[in-house]
Amino acid sequence: MSETYRPRRIGRSIGALFAGFLAVVILSIGTDMGLRAVGFLPPLGQPMSDALFLMALVYRTIYAVVGGYIVARLAPYRPMYHALLSGVVGLILSIVGVVTTWSKGPECAPGRAANST
Repeated sequence: MSETYRPRRIGRSIGALFAGFLAVVILSIGTDMGLRAVGFLPPLGQPMSDALFLMALVYRTIYAVVGGYIVARLAPYRPMYHALLSGVVGLILSIVGVVTTWSKGPECAPGRAANST
């Protein structure tokens, strides 16, 4: 057997995941701040229209793809595995965020339909 042992570089894997998540967060927050600064998005604490939520979903989805690309490029081995792992972790973190902030935001402001169960 002439296989060479290639150690898994867990530190580089974690660094790649962190870099991808950091890129997504910086891009998302930066875009939100920029759109608020020019008056396209309402100030924090004010309700947004459904169209604005859809727009935010679109650009954040694009940023998530960019983040996955960054993770794959920086991964020490198995880039697709790392990119998919970042997507799964991002999905889990998003679900946790939704659960913890459910019915606490301005989207439930007066004049908007909110489920009261």
